[in-house]
Amino acid sequence: MLFSQDIGIDLGTSNVLVFVKGKGIIIREPSVVAVDQRFNPPRVVAVGTQAKEMIGRTPGSIVALHPVQNGVIADFDATAEMLRRFIKRAINNSPFNRARVMVSVPSGVTEFERRAVNDAVKSAGAKYISIIESPLASAIGAGLPITSATGSMVVDIGGGTSEVAVIALKDIVTSLSIKTAGDDMDEAIINFVKKKYGLLIGERTAEDIKIKLGSAYFYDGEGAMDVKGRNLVDGLPLNVEISSEEVRDALADAVKQIVDAVRTALENTPPELAADIMDNGITLTGGGALLRGLDKLIEEELKIPVEIADTPIDCAADGIGVCLEKKL
Repeated sequence: MLFSQDIGIDLGTSNVLVFVKGKGIIIREPSVVAVDQRFNPPRVVAVGTQAKEMIGRTPGSIVALHPVQNGVIADFDATAEMLRRFIKRAINNSPFNRARVMVSVPSGVTEFERRAVNDAVKSAGAKYISIIESPLASAIGAGLPITSATGSMVVDIGGGTSEVAVIALKDIVTSLSIKTAGDDMDEAIINFVKKKYGLLIGERTAEDIKIKLGSAYFYDGEGAMDVKGRNLVDGLPLNVEISSEEVRDALADAVKQIVDAVRTALENTPPELAADIMDNGITLTGGGALLRGLDKLIEEELKIPVEIADTPIDCAADGIGVCLEKKL
């Protein structure tokens, strides 16, 4: 069978990355869809970055939503339309009905959820679809020796899920998926600011705070930033200053859950592979791997070397690309 295109899709809670064989990653866009609810069914008016910019700024009839939540499809029609537009852009409107598409999904999804992903991609126009588990794709993209009998551990921290997997001989031996990840960190910051300062902020502001000040461990150059929002007492605009230490305290519970998940996965790993991980260490991938000091904290807690992949956000898409290029 000759395929017109080989396309890889990292369908994440926070971002969608589209890989085209021979071109690399063509699309990096937020997993956000803006819909106009005046129509029945609701009409998609924007996707990706354009839709994300509408969050908190749209008229009442237009709602910006996340169609993928906790790594699985929450809104089928919106996801299918988002994928259709991204893929159309990635392949410059060339024929898509004979394309081969490989999509990543969390390791903990049910068969029903896996089928929903397959159907959404098919609804977007693809005919030949294959599924790969995100931790495996991330391990390949990070350059781990997944074909070896030696065990490798990858911790893939995305927007909706954090996944820990031990991989050997091209397969996942042990895995654990928890619904604590980047979005939960944003929510923790929102709740902290609301509780301590009586200030209501949106998810975009919370994400900005996380990127600028967020950490799991003390770091050099800690500082503070001004945060603007709405005063919950009188409803008027309010500006407060938040420090790195406060943000770290706000994120502590989410970070602990991720560290505990890694510990649990290690406890469930066969002894021989656990010994390999002790020697070779743990690799962090996904956007959450960029949280300052997370590698240092895990290393200190578990006494195992930890490193961050070179391009953690791209790892799953890069891994899918390797599979398409090398026919793994």
